[in-house]
Amino acid sequence: MRFLLRSEISLVAAVSLLFTCCSVGPNFRKPDVSVSQNWLEAGDERVKGESSDYRYWWRVFDDPVLDKLIDEAYKNNLTLRIAGVRVLEARAQLGIAIGEFFPQSQQASGSLIFNRPSDAGVIPLSQYYVAQIGLSAAWELDFWGKFRRAIESANDIWLGSIANYDNALVTLTADVANSYIVIRTLEKRIEIARQNLEVQEKSVDIAKARLRYGTASQLDVELAKTQLNHTAALIPPLEILLRQAKDSLCFLLGMPPNDLEGLLGGPSDIPVSPPEVIVGIPTDLLRRRPDIRSAEYRAAAQSAQIGVAVADLYPAFSLTGSFGFLSSTTGTSKLGDLFKWSSQNITAGPSFQWSIFNYGQITNNVRLQDAFFQELLITYQNTVLAAQQEVEDNLVAFLKAQDRAEFLVLSTEAARKSLDLSVLQYREGTKDFVTVLIAQQALLNQQDDLADTLGTISGSLVRVYRALGGGWEIREGKELVPTSVTEEMAKRTNWGRLLAPASYNPDVSGETPSSPRLHPDW
Repeated sequence: MRFLLRSEISLVAAVSLLFTCCSVGPNFRKPDVSVSQNWLEAGDERVKGESSDYRYWWRVFDDPVLDKLIDEAYKNNLTLRIAGVRVLEARAQLGIAIGEFFPQSQQASGSLIFNRPSDAGVIPLSQYYVAQIGLSAAWELDFWGKFRRAIESANDIWLGSIANYDNALVTLTADVANSYIVIRTLEKRIEIARQNLEVQEKSVDIAKARLRYGTASQLDVELAKTQLNHTAALIPPLEILLRQAKDSLCFLLGMPPNDLEGLLGGPSDIPVSPPEVIVGIPTDLLRRRPDIRSAEYRAAAQSAQIGVAVADLYPAFSLTGSFGFLSSTTGTSKLGDLFKWSSQNITAGPSFQWSIFNYGQITNNVRLQDAFFQELLITYQNTVLAAQQEVEDNLVAFLKAQDRAEFLVLSTEAARKSLDLSVLQYREGTKDFVTVLIAQQALLNQQDDLADTLGTISGSLVRVYRALGGGWEIREGKELVPTSVTEEMAKRTNWGRLLAPASYNPDVSGETPSSPRLHPDW
């Protein structure tokens, strides 16, 4: 509860000291989780175990276009805006929960009633008027911490919504980077295919020339055309994938599909990743990954719901009262006497309610809430394990893709030399055209594999940083919901100060549900 607004904290704390005695139900404790001491690839010299700031992890690619794309996505992505508005929803729900802690019913009422009894009644009366005006209130005191637990739960749900926003931001930055790398990789593969087309067109010309001079057969020409058209057929599927990747990037940028010429202009090289990656240690994930924080907040919120359910096993004590004025036109009274002090009407006193005959139903509700809580504890533990797996999977993919690229560089160079030699020998008549075809296909395959692997290296590094939970820090000190959206909401509804960034965007870096709260029991 340490993130409630200051005035709300003071008021809730003061009232809780006056009218409460305990909070039933368990206090949340972070569950034990299985975390490795170090990464499996920690022995590789390319893996660095020191701590690092992953706020702008994409800058390791040193690509201004990528930097600009992520900046645009952060400003305009609609999925991220939805996550931001959900934080406002959770903040409003927290306000509702806080309101339940105070007198639940507070009403001003008034009426003017005309009454004409039936002439056939037991005691015939003449018609008359009754007027009344007054105030009434009913306050269920929080003896068992029912409402405090509800506030605690709502507060954790709110903090969890901020963690969900952070997780959406981590996903967004990684998706933008991945889409950009896919686009550049496909552009490179198309470029390679077209370069090979040019080489193969020359091979067709050579085969035709040798046919004219009688040093080759029509078979060589047809084989050369087969290879040429096969290579040309590789381009349309790549162009389909390129178009789809650009459409996906447009969606992430919050815009309808277009060619992105203005944003993607410039060299179409695949972003080059550094050979090294700083991953810290596995326990860092518990603090950094937003989805782990979100899972913990969900469990903490549900823990408080057990206390809400347990409180129903005990009697509910309330204070009720009303004060007003009443007058009528019966007897010597008249409506004008409404505001005379003698016309005052007061009722007040304590009361209690105890659902003693619903014990079985209430107990089963406690069991239900406890089972759900246990489910969320296991979900939290599972989330931690899955996070470690994601880092390990993508880390080994990053390292082994680099190893593969080194071999492909050598094989591509050898394939290029092989093609040059085969063409030369074919010209001289010492080799048949099948040798040229094999060399051409080998070069195309090696170049395409190398380009695809270079993209895999960069994409794997992106996924490593995503698994590490980097990127959400860029929202610190900034609004979770764009000003244009909050201004529109403020015109439509009186949000008071809840649209101020400080009220829905606390600094929760490193905070967990087990942090100090408003009250020792909270």
